[in-house]
Amino acid sequence: MSVTVECRKRPEGSKPNALRRQGLIPAALYGHKGAESVSLTINEKDAYFLLRRASVNNTLVDLQIPDLPWNGKVLIREVQAHPWKKTLYHLSFFSVAAHASIEVTVPLNPVGDAPGVKQGGVLEQILTELTVKCAPDRIPASIEIDISKLNIGDNLQVSDLALPEGVVATDDPNATVLSILAPAVMAEEVPVAAEEATKES
Repeated sequence: MSVTVECRKRPEGSKPNALRRQGLIPAALYGHKGAESVSLTINEKDAYFLLRRASVNNTLVDLQIPDLPWNGKVLIREVQAHPWKKTLYHLSFFSVAAHASIEVTVPLNPVGDAPGVKQGGVLEQILTELTVKCAPDRIPASIEIDISKLNIGDNLQVSDLALPEGVVATDDPNATVLSILAPAVMAEEVPVAAEEATKES
C-alpha cells in the first residue's frame, strides 16, 4: 500500500499550540542526514487521514517537503496524542532511504483451524506483534501463523514462526507467541477427581 503525505518546514520561533490553533500539527523528520532533524508541520486533516491508512513503525510513507525541497520513503516512528481525547500533538518520521535494513513492528495473525480448539481448547495469543529487521522494501504487512496442526497443550515460540525471505525476528526466540490451553472444565475435573479419591481412602 502506498501512502503519500505532504509536510512543510516549520517557521522558526513558532509555538506548537499556536500551530495547532491554525490546524497544523508539529512534526519532525529524522534519519535523512545522519543525526540531523528537521522541524515540520502537517495539516491536521492530512495527519488524521494518514494515521487511518498507515501504522506506526510498519507502513512505508512517501513524504514530500516541497519547501526544503525533499521527498523520500519514511516510517511513522512516534505519534503523540492526548490519552483519551485522541487529539494529535506531534508526529515523528524516520527516513529509510539511507538504511540497508530497519527495525519495524509487524502484526501476527493466526490462520487455519486448530484441532485443539475443535476439541474444546482455548487459543491464547500472547504476542500480537513481532519486531523484525528487514530491508525497507521487504516490510511485511503482517505475518501469518499456521495453527492448523496445534493440539491442546501445544504452543508456538518466536523461533517456530515461518518468516518471509529477508525478514529476521529480533524478539526473544524463546518467547511464546500462542498456546492452545485445556478447556476450563477439563482443568477443573482433575482436582475434583483427586478430592473424591482422598475421601474414598
